[in-house]
Amino acid sequence: MSVSEETATLPVEEHSSDQEEIDKAIIRFVGDSGDGMQLAGTRFTDASAAFGNDLATFPSFPAEIRAPAGTLAGVSSFQVQIADFDILTPGDEPDVLVAMNPAGLKSNLKDVRPNGTIVVNSEAFIERNLHRAGYQTNPLEDGTLDGYRIISAPMETLTKEAVKDSGVTGREVLRSKNFFALGLMAWLFNRPLEPTTEWLEKKFSKRPEVLNANVAALKAGWNFGLTTDAARTTYFVKPAKLESGTYTNVTGNTAMAWGIIAAGQAAKLPVFYGTYPITPASDILHELSRHKNFGVKTFQAEDEIAGIGAAVGAAFAGHLAFTGTSGPGLALKSETISLALMMELPLIVIDVQRGGPSTGLPTKPEQADLLFAIFGRHGEAPMPVLAAQSPSDAFAITIEAVRIALKYMTPVIVLSDNSIATGSEPWNLPDVSKLPDISKPQIKAPNAGDEYLPYLRDPQTFARSWAVPGTPGLEHRIGGLEKQEVTGNVSYDPDNHQLMIDTRAWKIANIANDIDPIEVDGDPDGKLLVLGWGSTYGVIKGAVRRVRKRGLAVSVAHLRHLNPFPANLGEVVHGFDKVLIPELNMGQLRHLIRAEYLVPAIGFNKVSAEPFKVSEIERKILELIES
Repeated sequence: MSVSEETATLPVEEHSSDQEEIDKAIIRFVGDSGDGMQLAGTRFTDASAAFGNDLATFPSFPAEIRAPAGTLAGVSSFQVQIADFDILTPGDEPDVLVAMNPAGLKSNLKDVRPNGTIVVNSEAFIERNLHRAGYQTNPLEDGTLDGYRIISAPMETLTKEAVKDSGVTGREVLRSKNFFALGLMAWLFNRPLEPTTEWLEKKFSKRPEVLNANVAALKAGWNFGLTTDAARTTYFVKPAKLESGTYTNVTGNTAMAWGIIAAGQAAKLPVFYGTYPITPASDILHELSRHKNFGVKTFQAEDEIAGIGAAVGAAFAGHLAFTGTSGPGLALKSETISLALMMELPLIVIDVQRGGPSTGLPTKPEQADLLFAIFGRHGEAPMPVLAAQSPSDAFAITIEAVRIALKYMTPVIVLSDNSIATGSEPWNLPDVSKLPDISKPQIKAPNAGDEYLPYLRDPQTFARSWAVPGTPGLEHRIGGLEKQEVTGNVSYDPDNHQLMIDTRAWKIANIANDIDPIEVDGDPDGKLLVLGWGSTYGVIKGAVRRVRKRGLAVSVAHLRHLNPFPANLGEVVHGFDKVLIPELNMGQLRHLIRAEYLVPAIGFNKVSAEPFKVSEIERKILELIES
């Protein structure tokens, strides 16, 4: 099995064969936000997953529900890399760009690799659309696309012809043109049509006219490629040789929702998820609301504060409580997070980061909430912070957060981001019967003779006990005011306040001894360590693979626990001459590493509303090695 993260190359053949086998390809669908590009990309992805390819995706779409049609602001895109080996990213430069209109072409052409393939809906390149996209001349005619292979199709005319007997009428006729494009791409890459037609049959079983139209358009796109010899070469990517098991294609938000359900089973507790919808976290709520059969209760509150308030109440009442949000919502929840910390209740706060500050860039990726997650509370209020590193890891990191929250009786923040939440990858389904028992027995009887002392602590973890209100003999008081040690009575005693602040801080710091040490991939010491966290996992690993293929010794490590850090992190970072930290922010982890370990960590930072490319980090690594 070959392993490479270099940009895929579809060769331009002078003497082509009918079908050529390649090891990987990057395809990007772009069009107006109403053109169905997310759906076309998702269906192509699912067909490839069912075929057995490894893959990774990157959806990108406007925040507005309907930006002005045909403008650059309204462009929606979906990129997928498929491969016959294990891959880590959606890829850097598309080999194929499917552009449904001039705006899609203009805003994405710069990313396409030289000699790449451009598939266009030729009928969209009319004067009005060209003007809206900012073109002075038609790029299909003025030489702009010289150096690319062009497949031009009159998709609107062909779609109308294909669906004329389906029963759809009016504006619905052209809504199937995304399936025409999907059929054409399925022909070009020899993807089976059956997974898509089966999905359509389930999706539109009650609307046979829409089902018929989409299937007809899908087949018309395939037949256009076949009968017009649109490309002299079609391509074939073999199934990947992955570890045996049952795979599904999963997004980060879905995996996190499933992690919440699994954690509830492993903790033997009913699940409560209280939240207010916000992009890009809302899909967690949508997925959880379908699983009442697992004891999951979902509550859509009137705002963020009510959402977390209900979750704290559920935790007090003995539920496994969650709340989810994104950047500005985390700010609104901050006061109640401090309340949960003061009451020492287990609560998991999920923050799916997006471009900020304020409402910022709701549909674009950023990792800029790290310092807010660690420090964004009033008073001395340390609490654990974890981060998922990939869509499938969102499942495991959620269970780990629950383990810590229950064992140490503390709120925990879990960071995801837009790339993880909406991106997808094949996931080998775990055997849930083998999940660890993370349950924490709730106290049923007095713990000090005939008295119940709510802040009497476990001597190992410093966690207090958890008594469900209404249990006879365990009546107690909690709230935001400072507690007297052991009894939990309200206390303004200066020495007691110092003791309780120290105790809560020590409890969190001690978790460093209960988490896995950070693993170094490569030499344990040397000239350069690349250290990352969150969604940069794939691109960092991909870049390190590339430089190692050049014979260079570069080590890499990735953090999933960000507060406290793993106990061995100081030893690791001091073992290297240079530590490079790529982040989609202005250097937040770099600040923490410098402050904690006094090493001159080097930042590589980007806040351009786009994820890193593997090639960008590769160039930075080479620059540091050669300097």
